[in-house]
Amino acid sequence: MAFRKLFSKGGPRFAADWLVVGLGNPGEQYARTRHNVGFWVINELAKRAGAQPKPTGSTMAIGVGTLGGERVALVKPRTFMNASGKAVAQALQWTGCDIKHTIVIYDELDLGVGALRIRAGGGHGGHNGLKSIGQAVGLDFSRIRIGIGRPVVDGKPTWEPDDVAEYVLSAPGGDDKRLLDEAVKAAADAIEVIMSDGADAAGNRFYRR
Repeated sequence: MAFRKLFSKGGPRFAADWLVVGLGNPGEQYARTRHNVGFWVINELAKRAGAQPKPTGSTMAIGVGTLGGERVALVKPRTFMNASGKAVAQALQWTGCDIKHTIVIYDELDLGVGALRIRAGGGHGGHNGLKSIGQAVGLDFSRIRIGIGRPVVDGKPTWEPDDVAEYVLSAPGGDDKRLLDEAVKAAADAIEVIMSDGADAAGNRFYRR
């Protein structure tokens, strides 16, 4: 679906060259969970760009700063994951960015803990956040998937919905936390490369198993 930029009178409210959105669930109870790793990357970028996102209405928290010489808008949706498209649509309007200058970061169950995959465009892969964004504005943005691994029950990976929900909404510890912290910093570095050299270059440079 094509997205047509809408401008308020006088120009975009939070004008930026790039829009970076981390997916997660709002609320302190979710802040340290695996499903919020996209928010962790936004937190890291906020330190680098001097742009701590602040709540703006009920849809998103947004901050605008400078990263790699580019003006970048950092967004955390305040909707739940499966309604992320509403926040992304509003962010595109408020920043004046287009979908080609949008980067979305999210967790991936079917990648090992701390793995990174970067690409421009693609499908939603069953991810509820991406499904919502696709319905709202299309899927022609760059994306960074951060592996959180799949939960294991009785020594085997499980697809049982209750087990998966409990796992993604829990906080990692030990080696998992260390690997995710490393991946968050690598993802933040990769975003600067996406902006300067493109998603393919970033994907080749920051591929992590």
